[in-house]
Amino acid sequence: QVRLVESGGGLVQAGGSLRLSCAASGSLFNAMGWFRQAPGKEREFVAAITWSGTSTYGQDSVKGRFTISRDNAKNTAYLQMNSLKPEDTAVYYCAAGRSLAVVRTSPYWGQGTQVTVSS
Repeated sequence: QVRLVESGGGLVQAGGSLRLSCAASGSLFNAMGWFRQAPGKEREFVAAITWSGTSTYGQDSVKGRFTISRDNAKNTAYLQMNSLKPEDTAVYYCAAGRSLAVVRTSPYWGQGTQVTVSS
């Protein structure tokens, strides 16, 4: 059974940092990624990374501040978030699939972890 378990969310002040983790079990995924959903908004793609380390980012607003990485031995993906802003407040969801395209369209989902950035 496939499971994606996120951790690392929490409350942080603007300008602070958080690192989210997503531990996968039940399958090895070529691609893993992150989405986020703020209250009243649609879920949006944040970043994804392949087994070989190729990464892609969705929003210009996170480029240069967020970094996605993975530890293949641990079947775990990470999202390092620096210089956090109140507009980064959202539930962050881990996603996984056999390709970057699948991650962006029809992935397996984690349960989500709340990130709240106070001003």
